Amino acid sequence: MGFYKVVRWLSSILLVCGLFVANAPLVHAAGSGTSGDANGIQLMEKFERKQAEKSDGVMPVDDHRKHEIMFYMGIPLIILLLVTGGIGIAVGVYGKPLFMVHIILAGLTVTLAIAHVIVGIAWFNPF
Repeated sequence: MGFYKVVRWLSSILLVCGLFVANAPLVHAAGSGTSGDANGIQLMEKFERKQAEKSDGVMPVDDHRKHEIMFYMGIPLIILLLVTGGIGIAVGVYGKPLFMVHIILAGLTVTLAIAHVIVGIAWFNPF
């Protein structure tokens, strides 16, 4: 592995870590805005009451079932990730002619990862 490949690899890792830090939630000081917190709690209670009153015939999914669905989405995601990595190593290190298979699996892996993130954010973002 050349020096420039190592530098590019490390810079991409730093970029990903920087994106994680940039998306971290901000923590406010403990004594600031207590009246805003009370208004926020009242707003959430009103919203929950309206949601309880509104019945559109759709059965809500409980948290245990949501976790199961996320787990069942994660199993093929990890398998695809490992297979894509293995084929990528076979192509890059050993020169096997499997580049198109690697690209197709990478596309499937990214698609499933994006779906997994969207479902996770939609279901578990407000905790």
